[in-house]
Amino acid sequence: MPAPVPPAVFLGVRHHSPACARLVAHTIRTLRPAFVLVEGPADMNDRLGELLLGHTLPVAVFSHYRDDERVATSWTPLCDYSPEWVALREGHAAGAEVRFVDLPAWHPAVAERTDRYANRYADAEARYAEATRRLCAHFAVDSVDALWDGLFEVTEPDDDPQRLHARLDAYFDLVRGDAEADDGDRAREEYMASWVRAALARTGDRPVLVVTGGFHQPALRALSARQADAAAPADWPAVPEPPDGALGGSFLVPYSFRQLDAFAGYQSGMPSPGYYQRLWEAGPTAAGRHLLRAVTERLRDSRIPLSTADLIAARSLSQGLAGLRGHPYETRVDVLDGLAGALISDDLDRPLPWTTRDGLGAGTHPVVAEMVAACTGEALGRLHPDTPLPPLVHDVATHLAHLGLADADAPVTLDLTKEEGLARSRALHRLRVLGIPGFTRVSGPADGADPVFTEVWEPRPATASREAALIEAGAYGARLDEAAAALLGERMRAAGKEIGTLAGLLFDAVLCGVGPLCAGLLAALAAQVKQAGDLGPLGEALSATLGLWRHDRVFGAARDRSLGAVVGGAADRVFWLAEGLHGGPGVDLSALRALAAARDALRHAPGLLSVTPESAAGSAARISRDPHAPAGLRGAAFGLRWALGVPDDPAPVVQALAAAAVDSLGDWLTGLFVVAREEVTHGTAAEEHSLIDVLDGVVSALPEADFLVGLPALRQAFAFFPPRERERIAERLLQRRGLRGSARSLLRTPADPLLLARARALEENVTRLLDRHGLGPSPVDGAVPAPHPEAVR
Repeated sequence: MPAPVPPAVFLGVRHHSPACARLVAHTIRTLRPAFVLVEGPADMNDRLGELLLGHTLPVAVFSHYRDDERVATSWTPLCDYSPEWVALREGHAAGAEVRFVDLPAWHPAVAERTDRYANRYADAEARYAEATRRLCAHFAVDSVDALWDGLFEVTEPDDDPQRLHARLDAYFDLVRGDAEADDGDRAREEYMASWVRAALARTGDRPVLVVTGGFHQPALRALSARQADAAAPADWPAVPEPPDGALGGSFLVPYSFRQLDAFAGYQSGMPSPGYYQRLWEAGPTAAGRHLLRAVTERLRDSRIPLSTADLIAARSLSQGLAGLRGHPYETRVDVLDGLAGALISDDLDRPLPWTTRDGLGAGTHPVVAEMVAACTGEALGRLHPDTPLPPLVHDVATHLAHLGLADADAPVTLDLTKEEGLARSRALHRLRVLGIPGFTRVSGPADGADPVFTEVWEPRPATASREAALIEAGAYGARLDEAAAALLGERMRAAGKEIGTLAGLLFDAVLCGVGPLCAGLLAALAAQVKQAGDLGPLGEALSATLGLWRHDRVFGAARDRSLGAVVGGAADRVFWLAEGLHGGPGVDLSALRALAAARDALRHAPGLLSVTPESAAGSAARISRDPHAPAGLRGAAFGLRWALGVPDDPAPVVQALAAAAVDSLGDWLTGLFVVAREEVTHGTAAEEHSLIDVLDGVVSALPEADFLVGLPALRQAFAFFPPRERERIAERLLQRRGLRGSARSLLRTPADPLLLARARALEENVTRLLDRHGLGPSPVDGAVPAPHPEAVR
């Protein structure tokens, strides 16, 4: 007489496990349950029919939530061998009532998991890994994946499903052990148990099947048993609704094996989806052979040498490892270890990825990379044409068709001075901000001050990733402009006090034509520049907003009052911070550019600043004489006075710097040239020649060793001059010596000037050594000192 069937059967599974998926299918076919309860978002229960439309898997339920304080997105991915997908399909075929029984993805109990792992089916056992660590040590395997394959995926051909069920129960009981669930897991388990209780109250002769992650199964069984004697609920548990003012929802999106793969960052519990798809379809023997063949094809397509002898060796190693490890068939790790042993002769600087589940980093051995790619597979999901889509998808299609961009197959050139070109530009920038592939911007204005009035965009072929990106972007709004504004607003809130990030977002908002958001960004920037403590980001914000304030007639932001408030506040703050900045050697180019931006604000928008040119010149004088200020900043302050029309005599400054530390002279010049390069090269001849003459005299008098020390900093300084201006400086050097010749030839050398200088120093040392021993020529009196052209190259 068969044993009585319990009213509730709990199947703990590992997500995306073919063995668990087979057990679920077998259990449903033999048990014929009245209800199949599945771990999944309960707010999708009214739309389960969408999942059965006939999609090409993998697909995922994309869930989103947004309010004033929190943004959460998650994916519930499903592939052919996902136990949850099999439970849904087989349960429906068996006439059972199928329900998702977990909390919605937006709920904080789930969002704690999805914010961290980006998907609902992140393995809970990874958070309680002590038991699996002990099991790995006991079975002498490197990873939980290898442990799982040996225990469950690659088993004896006549393995009884009941024995597999018992082994899974024992495994998950051990993994869960006495671990106390955190608040999120506890809330989810109590909610799922309430569904079990409601189903038990409704079932008659047929049992209830509960399919959840194995980590939750022991707790659900215990919670359901404790509630068995309680009064039966009258209705199914209520599905929580988002609070008032919040936006949330779920849509199906196409997915890919690459997105499913643990080696690409997905914490699904099962890596290598391509391998497990073949294991699901054809069994372990065929899966191992297919993996060997797939690796071979990828290596040969990549022109990596691979001989028949190598393949024979790999096959022999894989079979030997499987026998040594007690596996009836070759597991995934057996095949990969065999391939690695036969094909890789180099020393590896990191463990093989399938032993740690680490992602592939820079410098990964090419054979390893191809092996991992072969395991991943290339499957792309596709939604059934009748699948409901968010309004944004239809809005974008209509919008692009109206603008003539829907079928673009050649580069699109836009004239931003015309209304049509500006409208098309804004639509494409909104798509870019939302991360929707399809067009790539090739050229266009880089900032508000860039005198470029055309853009060029190149279309890209439509792919499944574009459809998925559009559906996911639907979380931000029903219209393209609304969605772009919402995403930029989210980034603005995330930026907080990061002034440089806010400035970058401002230009994006201008390009997208998001007017109200621009006002919010400007208000945030105006508040933050008054508190800024770092010159670099402050200078970025000042430069960006000043450029928009001065030039942005195309996008409609020129002379905007809110922009002007940011410009004035940022420029005032630059002078306040610069005067108190102290530091050691080296050049902070971002701080120097901040002073250059403040110079531009004084020149082009003096009415916006509370600092006058006279007070700015006084501040610059104090900075330039401050011995504790960085040399680069002192040079920039000196240049600022020059730019403001009150230049100082450079001779004592240059001589003092060279006497103190020759490398600080190069730093000082870098600051000077960042702020006053035009004044140096286009000022009066007397001013230009005065500086060059002083520098030439100081540099020519340097001992060779000191010159070599200071040469890198000097070259960095003169790199701010374009070639034509460097040629003018070289001409002045020749004139000073009464020499005739091509100044351009001084700037063109067959080798790196640093190498030439070192070679010259070596020659000088050899000459001195010869002189010491009386072997050198007698010196020629009255020789003119040679110039150091390396410093200006």
